[in-house]
Amino acid sequence: MRRMVAETRLSPADLILPAFVREGVSEPVPIGAMPGVVQHTRDTLRRAAAEAVEAGVSGIMLFGVPEDAKKDGLGTAGTDPDGILQVAIRDVRAEVGDELIVMSDLCLDEFTDHGHCGVLDEDGRVDNDATLERYAEMAQVQADAGVHVVGPSGMMDGQVGVIRDALDTIGKEDVSILAYTAKYSSAFYGPFREAVGSSLKGDRKTYQQDPANLRESMRELALDLEEGADMVMVKPAGPYLDVLAKVAAAVDVPVAAYQISGEYAMVEAAAEKGWIDREKAILETLTGIRRAGGRMILTYWATEAARMLSAGAR
Repeated sequence: MRRMVAETRLSPADLILPAFVREGVSEPVPIGAMPGVVQHTRDTLRRAAAEAVEAGVSGIMLFGVPEDAKKDGLGTAGTDPDGILQVAIRDVRAEVGDELIVMSDLCLDEFTDHGHCGVLDEDGRVDNDATLERYAEMAQVQADAGVHVVGPSGMMDGQVGVIRDALDTIGKEDVSILAYTAKYSSAFYGPFREAVGSSLKGDRKTYQQDPANLRESMRELALDLEEGADMVMVKPAGPYLDVLAKVAAAVDVPVAAYQISGEYAMVEAAAEKGWIDREKAILETLTGIRRAGGRMILTYWATEAARMLSAGAR
């Protein structure tokens, strides 16, 4: 009876798997703060993509982790056609073709020696307009590698419009943009910094959003849509379900939500201590995101949760 009258239904097709691929490793590298999540080798990434397809997951979001020696102030490894992220895109497309929507993080933070999402000016501040030039180039090399969807996550003003123009200029009109529209400056990103080997010192409060603000997100939403975003995202998901619900009610484009590393880590840590039922907690958090309006949910449990759902778990 409960299943028949359920108002919200969660399915494997709602899920997207974020995955990290690390340059120069021969074995997967465990991420200490995210039990069960690894920095993949190229081979294990291909296997993870195939497993996601088998489980019914809709997409994979790729993050590249270059060798430290290749990081510099401009993040040039991020726009190298043979850089680790572009190589990973080609690998996954070769493995699964169009059976999985291949998405890529479009940001410089993994590739810069200072760890910020953009180019710095002479005073050490992020230079918005100089960064947009790098994002345009990054979008083009990712599109040439075969990505289906780019995910600009740097929160630079005007990034969606610049990326759309850059893609259209090289005839990649069919590459979609998943805009990180409401990306908050959150304490829950901590484990992710380990996952991507971040070099960041300080914080990103000058370009990520204030957790206290909601109307600011709605302004960002209007700007992203005007600039040509095909899909929009709220990140993090759990602490910002009110923002997610408001965004979902306001638009007619697909809405994504990213259940981030800190959200994952909290559940895993509590479950390890026996304080909560792990599988029930996973599905409850994902159902809450779906109920709030997240049509696409990025979660590190994507493949596992898809299998649970297919097996009839509730």
